[in-house]
Amino acid sequence: MKVYQTDEIRNIALVGGAKAGKTTLAECMIFEGGLINRRGSVDDKNTVSDYREIEHERQNSVSSTVLYAEFGGKKINIIDTPGYDDFVGEVISALKVADTGVMVINAQNGVEVGAEISWRYTSRNHTPVIFAINHLEHEKSNFDETIRQLHAQFGGNVTICQYPVNPGLGFNQVIDLLKMKLYKFSEDGGAPQELDIPDSEKERAEELQAELVEKAAESEEALMEIFFENGTLTEEELIKGIKKGLVTRGMFPVFCINAKHNMGVSRLMEFINNSAPAPNEMPPVKTTKGTELKCDPKEPVSLFVFKTVIESHLGEVSFFKVCNGELSEGTDMINANNDTKERLSQLFIMAGRKTREKISKISSGDIGATIKLKNTATNQTLNASKNANEIIEPIEFPDPKMTMAIKSTNSADDEKLNAILNEIHKVDKTFTIKYSKELRQLIAGGMGELHLNLIKWTVENLEKIPFEYVTPKIAYRETITKSAKATYRHKKQSGGSGQFGEVHMMIEPYTEGMTFTSEFPVRGTDEVNLDWGGKLLMINSIVGGAIDARFLPAIMKGLMEKMENGPLTGSYARDIVVYIYDGKMHPVDSNEISFKLASRNAFREAFKNAGPKILEPIYDVEVTVPEEKMGDVMTDLQGRRSVIMGMDSEGNYQKIKARVPLAEMNRYSTSLSSITSGRALYSLKFAEYAQVPGDVQTQLLKEYEEQAADEE
Repeated sequence: MKVYQTDEIRNIALVGGAKAGKTTLAECMIFEGGLINRRGSVDDKNTVSDYREIEHERQNSVSSTVLYAEFGGKKINIIDTPGYDDFVGEVISALKVADTGVMVINAQNGVEVGAEISWRYTSRNHTPVIFAINHLEHEKSNFDETIRQLHAQFGGNVTICQYPVNPGLGFNQVIDLLKMKLYKFSEDGGAPQELDIPDSEKERAEELQAELVEKAAESEEALMEIFFENGTLTEEELIKGIKKGLVTRGMFPVFCINAKHNMGVSRLMEFINNSAPAPNEMPPVKTTKGTELKCDPKEPVSLFVFKTVIESHLGEVSFFKVCNGELSEGTDMINANNDTKERLSQLFIMAGRKTREKISKISSGDIGATIKLKNTATNQTLNASKNANEIIEPIEFPDPKMTMAIKSTNSADDEKLNAILNEIHKVDKTFTIKYSKELRQLIAGGMGELHLNLIKWTVENLEKIPFEYVTPKIAYRETITKSAKATYRHKKQSGGSGQFGEVHMMIEPYTEGMTFTSEFPVRGTDEVNLDWGGKLLMINSIVGGAIDARFLPAIMKGLMEKMENGPLTGSYARDIVVYIYDGKMHPVDSNEISFKLASRNAFREAFKNAGPKILEPIYDVEVTVPEEKMGDVMTDLQGRRSVIMGMDSEGNYQKIKARVPLAEMNRYSTSLSSITSGRALYSLKFAEYAQVPGDVQTQLLKEYEEQAADEE
């Protein structure tokens, strides 16, 4: 393959809803580019994209696929993305490196959930968007209704560049408003006949072209002046205006395709070549320091790794975009995120399961791949030594929406299972895995039930390790509301050296800036900032040498053991002051273990008499929901013990802000999807710990007692 220069490169991401036809469109594009000589189909499970076993089984994308097409003297890099929200991380990473989003819309269904979700991320990234209306050959296709929905959802900048003459069964004709020609396709698609617009369509075509010209003129003041003076624009001026409108998101052109029969695809690709921005025509990429990388081949090399896959015959493959400079094979780079060195010994241009072609050089703005990077993962930056510490702004992946605990069927598989799940995280950054020491569970996080179920399918079918998901425990906290005293004597005599230690203590709630009680003298203070939040203060109030100072560390150790395993439910305890004011020793039998056990048991007794309470984690929840579904969502939230904090508007959506106990959010992503037909998004962020209601505390205590009894 030739080395394409920056202005010869176009980077597009195919986005939109599931079943819109993105993979089929990708197949047509690489066919038109000559990469394949026969088009596969999703039904036949032989497309270049969607080549993984799980995608064959489900017949839809679960991961993005990087492809390319050489067409019209240019290289079009294509990233085919999934349509379900559970795999939105693939869309987000693709839009990080794509210079244009091609939003594929199913003309039978209009604007679907996947299109709405993808649109939000194109808006956040300020990505130019071209609409490709697909499935126009179906009897239920409705172009005019689809355009109405596009305008309603995405605004008046949606601009028709093509419209179908005969949508529905037998569809084969499109009027192109840029060329002012009618394109007529054969049954097999491919190159169309170019004909004059029939008289019956001239009025509509001229009216829509006038709207197109005016919208293009609005993108630049100089073009607007030409438009006012001449009443129109030349084709060259029109293309210039469209390109400017795309870059500024002042125009979203609409094209018509039938991807199944390869109708209109080559014209869409021609438009991408002529009007979609090259990488150096987009705003510069920014680093975390605010530096701008202007996609200049003469500058030091910087590249961004946006995707990692593990292929059975290659191992770990890293996909990257060259954001600055020109990359040559064998270049030594520095990972700016961890300051390690990497050698890119081999460079590839890849296309799904079809092509892995070695290339000696990759220009600024192009997308390539390499293998066997030792210390580099997705979302990291590799630089030449001259700009070694510049980190390209990373992808902001959403936090998990659903968490489940993992329990392997065979405990002997635990170590291997953990290693496999961590490898999956390398590939899929929206999947998280960590062991919670507090909950004593392995916790997996994902974007929804479908996402986590597909992780399970992958592990069980490809790695042959069965496991199950169980509801994760809640990280409660325990504390007290009043003071209480307790005394405990630990005494053990069973031949030989005995054990003896007696501790008298008083506990009270800790508050910031509090003054210590005057009941006991303060002879010394040991303060611990607890890893899980809050504090423990142990105050030495011993007089007369009742307990030797050498036993105080053992007493603190006993306290910490019960702070880590609270007396009520075994949860972490916090915000407690402990006064050690008296005790007894034995000249022979007293030792550290004796005072640790005496301290631990005295603390447990005092805690239960000090007005103990359980605190639960409260989260700030933001739900973005279509206005017509707002009432149903609020009703559901109120049933989850939530407090509604406010509401805002966001385009055609309402944003509900609430505070909800985490214990009430189990499988919320599934419920919300059911209530809103998948059209809502939500986010969770920890807010505070708050006391649980009395009935909830009673239930928690009962459950803990039953669990303890079962374990005995």
